[in-house]
Amino acid sequence: MNTKTIIAVILVTLGIVVLAYSGITFKTPGKPVEFLGLHIETTDSHFIPPVVGALALVGGIVLLVVKPRRA
Repeated sequence: MNTKTIIAVILVTLGIVVLAYSGITFKTPGKPVEFLGLHIETTDSHFIPPVVGALALVGGIVLLVVKPRRA
């Protein structure tokens, strides 16, 4: 398998997963807040919309189907 095929398979897989779950939400640690001696941890929420999954799926399929040009 060459690099192009591996990237295409990863894109197709991620596209299917995002579309299957109608978008993916994940959280990352945010900046801690110090207020009146209290230490408060925060989180940032991120959302990957289904449109991004569809684009990844189409891009992966295109990479699998298109043949490389010969110079």
